Amino acid sequence: MTTVPTTIFELAQRLRRKEVSPVEITQECLRRIEKQNPILNAFITVSGESALAEARIAEAEILRGEWRGPLHGVPVALKDLIDTAGIRTTAASALYKDRVPTQDAEVVRRLRQAGAIIVGKNNLHEFAYGGSSLISYFGDVHNPWDTGRIAGGSSGGSAAAVVAGLAYTAIGTDTAGSIREPAALCGCVGLKPTYGRVSSRGVIPLAWSLDHVGPLAATVADAAIVLQAIAGYDAADIPTANVPVADYVSALRDDCNALRVGVPREYFFDNLDPEVASAMEHALRGIVTLVAEIKEVRLVVPTDRTSQAAESYAYHAENVAKTPELYQPDTLRRIRWGENISAAEYILRRRELDEARRAIGQIFAEVDVLVTPTMPMSAPAIADLKSDPDALRPAELRLLRNTRPFNVWGLPAISVPCGFTQSGLPIGLQIAGPHWREDLVLRLAHAYEQATAWHKRRLA
Repeated sequence: MTTVPTTIFELAQRLRRKEVSPVEITQECLRRIEKQNPILNAFITVSGESALAEARIAEAEILRGEWRGPLHGVPVALKDLIDTAGIRTTAASALYKDRVPTQDAEVVRRLRQAGAIIVGKNNLHEFAYGGSSLISYFGDVHNPWDTGRIAGGSSGGSAAAVVAGLAYTAIGTDTAGSIREPAALCGCVGLKPTYGRVSSRGVIPLAWSLDHVGPLAATVADAAIVLQAIAGYDAADIPTANVPVADYVSALRDDCNALRVGVPREYFFDNLDPEVASAMEHALRGIVTLVAEIKEVRLVVPTDRTSQAAESYAYHAENVAKTPELYQPDTLRRIRWGENISAAEYILRRRELDEARRAIGQIFAEVDVLVTPTMPMSAPAIADLKSDPDALRPAELRLLRNTRPFNVWGLPAISVPCGFTQSGLPIGLQIAGPHWREDLVLRLAHAYEQATAWHKRRLA
């Protein structure tokens, strides 16, 4: 194997033509994990033995001409709150440090059906309750571009693994931005599908009404390939809806010259770091050449977090009462924030969430997609956040400011690289679309990506 393909799109073609072997590719990923994981701490569990066994099966199938599709023989990683049969699933907590599920999550079942190779479980912010991945029983996750900075959260290990080439894609979860934030801070693509597009059955919840499952990948095409494999109705999962799944990969070939783009400057462009603001203006100047129209729009932005707090506490209440010492202190404080929310207040806030999801559709009579900065700033330094414990949560809430509303609305949203700071830290652009129109979001994201070179920048 002379050169290692860097994208699923390229790798799939070479695997199908039998030019490379799933075993070789998996061995290379495992070598990289062995070398880099002590520095990045992106994995909690590495399933090397089972991954190689899966790779040998995939190799034999492909040699027999039984190619299953573009994920066949491709090494993938999973955020460690996604259940894997026979492989521990910890949620980065002492509470679950020895927990070994007996069944795969539905998303894992679909990946296996597509022939993907599971190389391990990614580190995260404990129980996904935070945006830094600094609160974990298994230690901090580090940003591949600057290991003194956070990788973001809560899917921090997943983003770090993709960017460092430890896996070709990773499946994360997103309750307030936990796929898009680390994707933006680490410089990869992160896609949050429509609420209910991908099954969350077998995924340890943070807040049932807001949790989304989706891919992190090197390119938009790779994200589309993964979404194609994991999207679709699951009759055993309450949030999923029986809505037809588009051909996301084919949609990338459609041009964007009829798209109307809305830019909600109020709120989403407030208090941006200067380098982020500059990168966004440059990105918008590029997008205007790809689409029919760009115009400013105004959105009523939901900011209340009562539903999330109440639902998080509901899941953890029994364990918080019995074994509070098994939680990280900061996680315990966040969970207990929901303890005194009354049923009446929760019901009212939950109704408001439903109303917000209904009302947001009106904006798409005016525009086809929305564009905002993903993050208002680049990745903070770990030392700064650790030197003042009171600074951590405010910093996380600022980081998640632009992503959280799209969880409330349940809209599909993606983060793609749109620049770097002078110190070499990635900057992300967020694109969102109407419910169930991941194809539109992917189309513009892909067109923008292909018109720029940010996705081609690699770690030294």
